[in-house]
Amino acid sequence: MFHKWVNYHSVKSFNSIIKSIIEKRKSWLCVGLDISPESLKSNNFQALKEHTFKVIDATKEYAVAYKPNFAFFERWGSAGFAWLEETVDFIGSKHIKIADAKRGDIGNTAVQYSKSIFDHFNFDCVTINPYLGRDSIKPFLEKTDKGVFLLARTSNSSAEEIQNMKENGMTLFEKVVHMANDLNGKDNIGLVVGATAPRELQMIRDISNGMPLLIPGVGAQGGDLLTSLKIGNQSGIGLINISRSISFAGDMSSKSIQKAASNYLMRMREIL
Repeated sequence: MFHKWVNYHSVKSFNSIIKSIIEKRKSWLCVGLDISPESLKSNNFQALKEHTFKVIDATKEYAVAYKPNFAFFERWGSAGFAWLEETVDFIGSKHIKIADAKRGDIGNTAVQYSKSIFDHFNFDCVTINPYLGRDSIKPFLEKTDKGVFLLARTSNSSAEEIQNMKENGMTLFEKVVHMANDLNGKDNIGLVVGATAPRELQMIRDISNGMPLLIPGVGAQGGDLLTSLKIGNQSGIGLINISRSISFAGDMSSKSIQKAASNYLMRMREIL
């Protein structure tokens, strides 16, 4: 049985929480909630909401985490934010809730973002763009049982234009990893590393001191599941995010979505 989140809260660090949950469930699956009218082929707002809840219902047996992407909710304004609140409530307390918000701003603004994401929306962790430096990250680290995933090497095709730039022989993404190591005093920092960059994934795993990795890019973006899962879990945990390949699988029925999630998890268990 899956232990309720309250069993871990306030007594363990976020990284130990996520590790415990993965070990108990024997799942490394994070379902990304990128629910767009383009993918659903419907511009009906209610249909989008209903599909979101359908995806969660169909995958809750297989997933350990859900990652709502803020952009897909924000495009609808106040109605979208209400939908996001409903989505977080619908996920409940038995799965890790990752705010895919990619926040990154000066310190006093970061404080407000952290209050929004952790206190208002009740997410367990958030993706952070670290390129404004440490003061843009620290406000999100104050609560030991709340976590952040810093963007280290992203999965998009042009990521290398900036993230692979070198200074004194070290890439920018390596500098981010070293900064994360320095800031990880409460054991609540992880890193986002795209499955589409396996060489960089290995480099990051080698220097990340066992921090959790959130690995997007498997599925529609073409990242390899076997490589990503093996490297990601060499010296820590590697959480594999799948979005479109599950949420819009087959005829987009509950049965098709459930089958896709089940198949991904079966392959993960076979690999590990």
